[in-house]
Amino acid sequence: MKLEWKTCLKIVVSIFLLYLGIRYWPDAAHVLATAVSAASPLIVGCGIAYFVNILMRFYERYYFPGAKTGLAAKSRRPVCMIAAFLTLLLIVILLINRIVPELISCIGVIISGLTKAIDALVDMLARNHILQEDIAEALNSIDWRSKVGQLLDILTNGAGTVVNALISAATSVFSQIVTTLIGFVFAIYLLLGKDRLAGQCRRLMNRYLPSSWNRNVLHVLEVLNDSFSRYIVGQCVEAVILGTLCTLGMLVLRLPYATMVGTLIAFTALIPVAGAYIGGAVGALMVFSVSPVKALIFLIFLVILQQVEGNLIYPRVVGSSLGLPAIWVLAAVTVGGGIMGIAGMLLGVPVAAALYRLLKEDVNKPQSSDADKKEVEAELPQEDL
Repeated sequence: MKLEWKTCLKIVVSIFLLYLGIRYWPDAAHVLATAVSAASPLIVGCGIAYFVNILMRFYERYYFPGAKTGLAAKSRRPVCMIAAFLTLLLIVILLINRIVPELISCIGVIISGLTKAIDALVDMLARNHILQEDIAEALNSIDWRSKVGQLLDILTNGAGTVVNALISAATSVFSQIVTTLIGFVFAIYLLLGKDRLAGQCRRLMNRYLPSSWNRNVLHVLEVLNDSFSRYIVGQCVEAVILGTLCTLGMLVLRLPYATMVGTLIAFTALIPVAGAYIGGAVGALMVFSVSPVKALIFLIFLVILQQVEGNLIYPRVVGSSLGLPAIWVLAAVTVGGGIMGIAGMLLGVPVAAALYRLLKEDVNKPQSSDADKKEVEAELPQEDL
């Protein structure tokens, strides 16, 4: 088999680049991290544009869909974009008004009534013979108020460190606000000119990529877009259903903070697998500040609701649309969370669904039979070894 000089050159260049990547990986990683940090406003803008585009396409289907020319056609894009942004802004305002005030008041109740809650819990366990009498007496003899005071002293002793941390946090928050504003402006430009940008990208790909690569890249992008769109819509619908059921159940059981906890459960349910448990822990802590018994009832109710949601609601709303088995959902959340934290949990499931779909398509692709392979080999020119 003869090797052409172009093939040898490609092999040598590939080996040399691999050597450079391994030898200078820390420097290359630093340059890559700097580039990503510099482009973070654009990345944020792309994320905002993609999320808003889902709502915008929904509005575009109902805003004079048959109009091709005239004022209706020209105003479709900006009107639907403004409607999508206003919808998201309204949702954020409702969440803040519903969660933040009650959460602040609940924290105040927990801090002020922590000793009473601990004493009530110990008495309840002693009355039901869950704790032995000597253990209950030892717990009751502890001056919980002084313990809380000691904890506050520990927190206030490091005032200088706290001030420095606050300054650093304020600087970071200001930087994030600027990044978000730039990303917001970039997202507006993307949404207004998305058709033109898509056409330009297609022309570049047709010009510089082979036809087979072009088809494969477009197919991968289509699968990723479909997986992310289905995941976002499904998660939002599932979160609304779960939050509504949680609120109604708490109202029926006469549990405190029903609307606030239901809203919190719906918001944290956007994080797959672990989100509802995070919201449940915070909700249980809030209910515990009012009554330990009601907190126990809330936990039992939430476990039952999670079973119903996991076995009936989630497979129909999200699981069936993504087509990803439950074991891979858990694996995607675990790996994504370990790599990127909360963002990894959110991105891991749709990425895993897209990879699973692409792999499934490739595995199920019809293979050429042995006869076909022999026929192809017979047609190939025979070369001297």
